[in-house]
Amino acid sequence: MVVHSASEQVLAGLDPEQRSAVTAPAGPVCILAGAGTGKTRAITSRIAHRALSGEISPRHVLAVTFTARAAAEMRHRIAQLGVKGVQARTFHAAALRQVRYFAPRLLAGRAMPELLDSKVRLVTLAAARVGLRADRAAARDLAGEIEWAKSSLVEPTDYVVSAARALRDTPHEPAKVAEVFTAYEQLKRSNGVIDFEDMLRAAVWGIEEHPDVGEQVRGQYRHFVVDEYQDVNPLQQRLLDAWLGGRNDLTVVGDASQTIYSFTGATSAYLVDFPRRHRNATVVRLVRDYRSTPQVVGLANAVISQARGTEARLRLELIGQRPPGPEPDLRIFTDEPAEANAVAARCRSLIEAGTPAKEIAVLFRVNAQSEAYEKALTEAAVPYVVQGAERFFERAEVRQAMVALRAATRSVGGETPLPAAVVEALSAVGWAPDAPPAGGAARERWEALSALVQLAEEYAATPEVVPIGEAASVERPVTLSDFTEELARRAAQQHVPTVDGVTLASLHSAKGLEWDAVFLVGLAEGTLPTTYAKTVEQVEEERRLLYVGITRARQWLWLSYAVARSSGGRARRPSRFLPQLDRSGGTERAVSGAGPARRPERRRTQIVSCRICGATLLAGPDRKLGRCPTCPSDIDDELHERLCEWRQRVAGAQKVPAYVVFTDATLIALAERRPARSEELIAIAGIGPRKLGLYGESVLALVGGAGVDDVCPEKTFEISS
Repeated sequence: MVVHSASEQVLAGLDPEQRSAVTAPAGPVCILAGAGTGKTRAITSRIAHRALSGEISPRHVLAVTFTARAAAEMRHRIAQLGVKGVQARTFHAAALRQVRYFAPRLLAGRAMPELLDSKVRLVTLAAARVGLRADRAAARDLAGEIEWAKSSLVEPTDYVVSAARALRDTPHEPAKVAEVFTAYEQLKRSNGVIDFEDMLRAAVWGIEEHPDVGEQVRGQYRHFVVDEYQDVNPLQQRLLDAWLGGRNDLTVVGDASQTIYSFTGATSAYLVDFPRRHRNATVVRLVRDYRSTPQVVGLANAVISQARGTEARLRLELIGQRPPGPEPDLRIFTDEPAEANAVAARCRSLIEAGTPAKEIAVLFRVNAQSEAYEKALTEAAVPYVVQGAERFFERAEVRQAMVALRAATRSVGGETPLPAAVVEALSAVGWAPDAPPAGGAARERWEALSALVQLAEEYAATPEVVPIGEAASVERPVTLSDFTEELARRAAQQHVPTVDGVTLASLHSAKGLEWDAVFLVGLAEGTLPTTYAKTVEQVEEERRLLYVGITRARQWLWLSYAVARSSGGRARRPSRFLPQLDRSGGTERAVSGAGPARRPERRRTQIVSCRICGATLLAGPDRKLGRCPTCPSDIDDELHERLCEWRQRVAGAQKVPAYVVFTDATLIALAERRPARSEELIAIAGIGPRKLGLYGESVLALVGGAGVDDVCPEKTFEISS
């Protein structure tokens, strides 16, 4: 009776869909769980409910996920529910534990080979063996390509064909990569070491080729749970199949719309095909979002509703469960420094209003974008931490470049323009202003050095003013020496240690995390989607990256992009994934409702900028006010009161609701902007020629100081058809 009561308690507080997932019968269960829908609660409650009801023994459960943090959280939650003995580990940790345990039996008494913690050193040696000189970035890219191949069960002899079939953007000619792959495998064997993929393969080999090992493993583990199933690669699926051994007590949970690691070999195909591979599978959809406000959820739905391809077949439309919050803020800026400064100012205002800095995140597509935000946050005295990457000036390639720049100050002539001098100096470290190289690490290195060139262009645009007398001065072009001093100053500022701060992170490293306030920045074509996304599948993965970013926000969400990278630079278009603009009612606003965005009409629209900070305004109320909602108001309260009283009288005379005359936002705009002429009045969004003719004279009189009785003592307003 006590056991039954404990198992029933696990169900308390679950929503109907979560309860269905927890109480699903033994056998294959697929839980499609949208962002913020409580997937961890569902799977840990399922394990606890089955254990407490006596259906399964905790020691026979193996739950696997992809990060040690997620595994630790699962163990903690299961223990809190009153169940002990469940094994919750990453794929690699579970495989390592088994291989170590069975090593004496599998290796005929020999010790288990040493496990490489990084492939880079051996890959560098392998590249040299086949005639390639690989720096650290190139070696990292080659190592990544070898990891993809091994995770995809591709042998060196099959690499060229498999890479072509997968449309891989290889760091070198595929045939050369295959040579490096072969040499790497030979070096491993001669050095008596194995890598992480070898360890997974060893676990599979031990189970499949040694019946006694397979029998013992399958006797120990009889019930399996896999988290983030959309991120499983073929090698991990092979290990899972070996563990199962034809049995079907398997629960998987995943979200195809959060498939963002396909470049590593991860594939959502196993999640998409789960019902086909397991004919009697129970499929449960979790769609109630407990993380984000309905406004954030609505925008996420609008973005992912346009998705196409295989993953879109399992697209979930989330339903926000939290109280309403602010609309997502969509901003456009003239250049990236202006964008970064506005983000820093908003972060500071949030912190001053009580939001902890650690509950704020600035997310971008590539790590090279972080420098502008590190600088802006530093200057705004906002503490920050960089998630999943080094700070910009701590990166090896940037430190190396700064050494090269300092060395160049002794050889580059003072007449050489600063940007050209920087490009010339960076050539010493292998950077060239051509198309970026293939390979993620090499490309990231190129982008970081490219960011230094961009900084030089911005710095050169602000020449130093030198006084030449009491009342005269002259502009002096900035030199390479000036620029290196400026870089040293920025580096020193950004080395201030922080404890809790605003998180700066790439969209990939933000997966699985959440914050009260999220800033999604740099949302321009060429950045998101990146120019390297060439196929339809790659572009769709970029869309899912934005979706993941949006769903990290609990309360406040900011989306922005800069028209140009630097002042006067080449204009860029906003990301194709941003919500379309709805122009109903003659205004323009960012669509963030629960449905897909409506296609805009093909006509020119007027750009309205904030009269205080200069940001482009898209939301209808903001355009009427002529300012951002976070910028200070300079409203004339007495004028606003007279306008409200006048509107009430006019509405009463016309027998219409007050908003038909003017909306509240329009009255606030009038009281803030205080137009003195008809041209200024009609410039306010929402006041067209018709309303100017009806009410313009009275409004201008009120702004000029007239009383309400003066403009409409007995006057009746008639609306002409």
